[in-house]
Amino acid sequence: MQELECLILGAGWTSTFLIPLLRTHHLSYAATTRDGRSVAGSKTIQWTFDPDENEDSHLQFSNLPLAKFVLITFPLTSAQQSKTLVNGYLKTHDKTPSPAHFIQLGSTGIWQIPQKTLWVSRRSPYDTKNARAIAEDEIISSGGCVLNLAGLWGGARDPKTWVSRVAKTKEDVKSKKSLHMVHGLDVARAIVAVTSDWDKAKGQRWMLTDGFVYDWWALMVGWADVKGSSDGDAVAAEPSEQAKWAFELMREEKVWALPRSMLALGRCYFGSEFWDTFGLVPLKARI
Repeated sequence: MQELECLILGAGWTSTFLIPLLRTHHLSYAATTRDGRSVAGSKTIQWTFDPDENEDSHLQFSNLPLAKFVLITFPLTSAQQSKTLVNGYLKTHDKTPSPAHFIQLGSTGIWQIPQKTLWVSRRSPYDTKNARAIAEDEIISSGGCVLNLAGLWGGARDPKTWVSRVAKTKEDVKSKKSLHMVHGLDVARAIVAVTSDWDKAKGQRWMLTDGFVYDWWALMVGWADVKGSSDGDAVAAEPSEQAKWAFELMREEKVWALPRSMLALGRCYFGSEFWDTFGLVPLKARI
C-alpha cells in the first residue's frame, strides 16, 4: 500500500483551499466525505466516523489509505472519541516505527472564558470542560497537534454577511467588541507547515489568526455601504442600520475614532506566535 502524505477526514470548506495547495506542493493526498462527492476537483472516499464502534473492531478504518498525516476537520466531543479514531486508524495501518501523525482542527472559542489578562495566547486558560477541548487534549496527549482556528472567511464565507445576523439591534452592536479571523488559504498554509516541520508542531495546541484584532464597530462602519453601490448610485445610497448605530454609540461613549483601543475591545488574541514559529506570514487579512 502506497503511503500518502496527507489523509483529510471530512473534506469540507477548508479542503477547497487545502487540496489545491497540496497539489501545488506536489504532496500526495486523499480525502473523505459523507457522500463521496468531489471537492476542489478531487474525488473523495465515502466514509463517516462512527464514534460508537466497538473499540476492538476498527472495521470503519480498514478501507482508509495509509498516510503520514491524518487531518481531522470535524469536531470530536470526548476523549473516548479521540481514542477510538486515533487507535483505530493506527491499529489498521501499522507502519512501525513511524506511525501516522494526527492534526485536529478546533476553534479559538475555547478561550472565551474570563481571562486575567487583556492578551490571550495559546497558553492562556481555556474551558477545560468544553467537550471539543477535552477531545483535543486527548489528541495532544497522544502526540498529535491541534490548530484552534479563529473566525473563518474566504470563498463563499464573506464576513460582511455576518453583520445582519449578529447585530439585529443597537444593543447587539453595543455588545460587539473584538473579532479575530483567519482566511481559508492561511489555514491551508498552516496545515502544510505543520506537516513540513512536525517536531515543532507535535504535542502542541496552536492558536491560528491572521494576526489582527478587529473592532466590530470599525468593520460595521467600514461596510456601511453593504449593497456595494456603484459611483453612479452613491448619491441615493444609505448606510446600514448597524453603521448608524455604531456612530450613535461612538457619540454616547465618547469614542473619537475607530478602531477602538485594545483595552476597550477587551479580549485580544496573540496571533503571531504560530507564524513566527514556522517562519511564515499570513497572506490574507480582512481590513
